[in-house]
Amino acid sequence: MQIDVISDPVCPWCYIGKRRLERAVRLRPHISFEIRWRPFQLDPTTPPEGYDRKTYIEKKFGSSERVKPIQTALLQAGESEGITFAFDKITRTPNTINAHRLIRWAHSLGVQDEIVEGLFRGYFVDGLDIGQIKILAQIGDDAGMDGELVEELLSSDTDIESVEQQDSMARKFGVQGVPSFFMGGKTLITGAEDAETLAQIIDRAISDAESAVATG
Repeated sequence: MQIDVISDPVCPWCYIGKRRLERAVRLRPHISFEIRWRPFQLDPTTPPEGYDRKTYIEKKFGSSERVKPIQTALLQAGESEGITFAFDKITRTPNTINAHRLIRWAHSLGVQDEIVEGLFRGYFVDGLDIGQIKILAQIGDDAGMDGELVEELLSSDTDIESVEQQDSMARKFGVQGVPSFFMGGKTLITGAEDAETLAQIIDRAISDAESAVATG
């Protein structure tokens, strides 16, 4: 079964959603899964150099105090999934177009999951600026990609248009928030649902597909 995960590396709920999907997959060991990560930029207007984190938070929420309850909820949800969010380490809010290009290239090399994990961990746990080309190249290198080639490609315009088109396509399909899971090419679920719920949705998607084949 193919699951397309539509996400953004700067979305904390996407990191939580990744963990919950992993648990859902383990709940269905008899099913063969192909998981593909697809791009969605939460804020495509972010400049290439990104924003100062504090400035961005104040612009979006009005003040840093107003974001504290949200972060508290995320810390609790993250802890339940084995994620230790370190929001205090994050100093930049990056443009994620280059991160999405890296994820795209990782698929052809079979290391997409490693790259996605590296981006989430780098940003939310280590506080890295994943908008910087050298940092992305290092994440690629750590996952088994050619770091020098990654840096060279990211310094060009390679696949920028393709990533933007996929982002636009997701919005046309009705994706308005992330994470979103497109299961079996037909069922679209938005939000970081718990693992048991995701497993049940997987079952229904497979059942619907089998019924369609039987009546076709």
